[in-house]
Amino acid sequence: VQLQASGGGLVQAGGSLRLSCAASGSGFRLNNMGWHRQAPGKQRELVATITSGGSTTYADSVKGRVTISRDNAKNTVYLQMNTLKPEDTAVYYCEADYLLIRDDTTVAGREWGQGTLVTVSS
Repeated sequence: VQLQASGGGLVQAGGSLRLSCAASGSGFRLNNMGWHRQAPGKQRELVATITSGGSTTYADSVKGRVTISRDNAKNTVYLQMNTLKPEDTAVYYCEADYLLIRDDTTVAGREWGQGTLVTVSS
């Protein structure tokens, strides 16, 4: 399973961005998916998660401004970010828990995307 993230960029404070992360490969099923971010000099933090059934959780710092969604048919997770603030500046990483199904074997794993940079100017 490989994850490819896209959609980052430079935006002014108050603006919006939509991040996408597509999973590719064969013989897999995606479970929980999520977005994390890492700002310069800080630890990576969880931004939002979504289950295969669509249940979501959000970090307090983004609640009300960010929406996570997914398209199971496209194996893609999205992060719609509105009212962006300079403190949202970070590299955003998607991650996915998956099951690999091979004959009679099922293997669970977690994969990370390569990260996409979001820069919010004041």
